[in-house]
Amino acid sequence: MGRQWGPVLRAAEQAGCVVSASRAGQPEAGSWSCSGVILSRSPGLVLCHGGIFTPFLLAGSGALTATGASFLPGDSCSDDLRLHVQWGPTAASSAGRAERGNPGLCTPQCAASASGPLALQRRRPPQPPRRAELLLLLSCPAFRAHFTRLFGGESAEQWRFASGVPEDEVSEEEEEDQLRALGWFALLRVRPGPAAGEAEERGAVVAVAPLGAVPKGAPLLACGSPFGAFCPDIFLNTLSRGVLSNAAGPLLLTDARCLPGTEGGGVFAAPPAGALVALVAAPLCWKAREWVGLTLLCAAAPLLRAARAALGHLCPASAGLVALLPPEVGAPRGLPLLDPRPRWAAAAVLVECGTVWGSGVAVAPSLVVTCRHVARREAARVLVRTATPKSAEIWGHVVFATRETSPYDIAVVSLEERLDGVPMPELAEHFHTGIVASNTRDNNTGATYPHLNFSIPITVLQPGLQRYRQTGDLGGLRELDRASEPVRVVWRLQRPPAEAPRSKL
Repeated sequence: MGRQWGPVLRAAEQAGCVVSASRAGQPEAGSWSCSGVILSRSPGLVLCHGGIFTPFLLAGSGALTATGASFLPGDSCSDDLRLHVQWGPTAASSAGRAERGNPGLCTPQCAASASGPLALQRRRPPQPPRRAELLLLLSCPAFRAHFTRLFGGESAEQWRFASGVPEDEVSEEEEEDQLRALGWFALLRVRPGPAAGEAEERGAVVAVAPLGAVPKGAPLLACGSPFGAFCPDIFLNTLSRGVLSNAAGPLLLTDARCLPGTEGGGVFAAPPAGALVALVAAPLCWKAREWVGLTLLCAAAPLLRAARAALGHLCPASAGLVALLPPEVGAPRGLPLLDPRPRWAAAAVLVECGTVWGSGVAVAPSLVVTCRHVARREAARVLVRTATPKSAEIWGHVVFATRETSPYDIAVVSLEERLDGVPMPELAEHFHTGIVASNTRDNNTGATYPHLNFSIPITVLQPGLQRYRQTGDLGGLRELDRASEPVRVVWRLQRPPAEAPRSKL
């Protein structure tokens, strides 16, 4: 995963765990599980998602949305709650097993030649599940406020958040419970291991990045267990890379792919090495029947500050537990951070044409390139929003849009005002591959292939854009409507599907 990711990967896997909840003596009632982050070992503290506790709340899930509720004590749940935490092998426990002659090999063939090359294929199984107790349920009030502002109101019904249950099997009450628990987390205390004398790491496992220390666009590593406690031998501590896509206070957004069950998993940054940035709050699923594929995160620093305050309120003598919560490292709060975003990131804009919206890029102070399916008609009036300067809004009109039969999905917007303060990207003169434009579709079956995409090299557009900027002549751009047959054969994206596309996944 690259040299810079080595320490991050190790920190993520050492801190990752899975938490399961069940009812004592009621196996038929089933179990609930999620991902978690080990904050400290010996004594053990774990932070996980709070959604698995809603079936056990004595006052029901309504207690999570009560006025002013930011934490609930552990006795808010019924006495029949049973918790177990499971994590992967630690460095200390692995060494102990090796000394006792238990290599944990993956196949009998490996065991037969433990001193040979196949010994490199040793498989270290997860630790046995350990009992845990719920200390408190907590949330970050600022996260909940931003979530309500961004995803509440009349448009809330258009959003769907991923869960481990098929959508047609989720009742309205269960869906309401999921939304109420979104943004709630749980602090657990893990009981010591049953094996006396087994070596075990002590103290804090992770360090926490302060809120704002990781800038937008920075790479992130998410570590969680898809499908929760199901088959931890393969799913425990699954890794996914992405970037910090955006932020609204402690509510963060990433394009790292997190499946149901990874809620509560840790998200880590490269610099500072292996620092915990956030916890997975919910994978975004659908927006108005359109796949989104992004993940909501709750910043770890304000969440742990809330945990310290809650522990002090519930038990003034809990100074020992507070001391076990990991420290914040990295850039001090209030220190101005350099924006590492390249010019193309700053030049990205939002284009709105009626009820249709999409992304675009400013290629000149008064010129924006977007997709035809966002701005279909020439002379159509569009609204362009930019983040730099903050929340600027400028009107423009479509001066060129490719035809429906063209394989190139391109539109050019001329702005009524200049985008002053926005750094303009330099257009490449040579084509280089690996940039996403759209999903691929199988015209024979109508199925789409997520994450397999086509893109349009800027070298195809550059001559026409330059000609228009210099002379106002659209002739160069009109050539995009007369693409050669080989190009049409490769793309064939203009053919409308006979029915709604079906995913290969």
